[in-house]
Amino acid sequence: MLSLKRAYAWHRPLMAVAALMVLCAAVCLVGAAVDPRQVAGAEVWLKPLKFSLSILLYCVTWAWLIAHLPRFRKVAHTAGTVIAVAVAVEQIAIVGAAASATTSHFNVSTPFATALWGTMAVSITVLYVATFVTTVLLFWMPLPTVSLTVAVRTGAALALIGLGLAFLMTGPTAQQLDDYQGIVGAHTVGSADGGPGLPLLGWSTVSGDLRIPHFVGMHALQLLPLFAIILGALAGRIRILSDDRVRTRLVVVAAAAFAAMLAVLTTQALIGQSIVRPQGGILVAGWSVGAVSVAAAVIVLVAAARHPLQTERGLFDEKSPIAEKTEKVHS
Repeated sequence: MLSLKRAYAWHRPLMAVAALMVLCAAVCLVGAAVDPRQVAGAEVWLKPLKFSLSILLYCVTWAWLIAHLPRFRKVAHTAGTVIAVAVAVEQIAIVGAAASATTSHFNVSTPFATALWGTMAVSITVLYVATFVTTVLLFWMPLPTVSLTVAVRTGAALALIGLGLAFLMTGPTAQQLDDYQGIVGAHTVGSADGGPGLPLLGWSTVSGDLRIPHFVGMHALQLLPLFAIILGALAGRIRILSDDRVRTRLVVVAAAAFAAMLAVLTTQALIGQSIVRPQGGILVAGWSVGAVSVAAAVIVLVAAARHPLQTERGLFDEKSPIAEKTEKVHS
């Protein structure tokens, strides 16, 4: 069983930030319970809570990946430390703004707010560059199965794209150019930030919202590898999944579907269409991605059933190479 001490050794700066995010999330929950203030129509502590959880997942995932790199580990460790510092700086700014009941992103209404947003903008840019470096290094990372290797690499690449979508939010909107109110940039397209939104998530229900593809893309880093791990865990019970080539094909289908849906969500946000009211080409594209993905997965499974491939060990079968590799990394 994985101990906390062993997990902390994956990458100490990243895991330290992850631990701080657990504490920060707890503080935000208490704040949400006792502080009734709102900023831009949302509870003041909701945003730092969401960022705490997202950063927690991000740091733990990258810590594990960096720990298992067979080459360029010094470069990767340095990049991981930069990631840890960058997300910590951003979270400090977000929590500080929440405590002051003001906005953190896009706020240039005062010299202090401008300096705060400028610091965040620099940290976001540094985070992107460091993530780019670690993503490239993953292509030298062989994992115990091809399916997991493909999932990790495509997940990291899509996460990098999702992270980069944040830059689409930083430019001034037409409304801001016409009527400057100390805000430059916005999450939503087609209306000002702070309108009606989904519970907890806050995503706009009346306009396009770039936070949606940004969030979905970033967490491909967890979702695609998790999909591969689940397939590997089922390999011992479902015979058709016992061959890693079948699992790899399913991972490729999932990655392609994820990329296509990310493109649809980005387009939907950019044209100002709400996530809860897809229309026209967006509606057709969304259903098409779903239908084609399901059809492709069925074709893979039917073909494998008719023409069985050579059986390989599942990811979590007895004597699986993943246990041996993990032991070597930490020995």
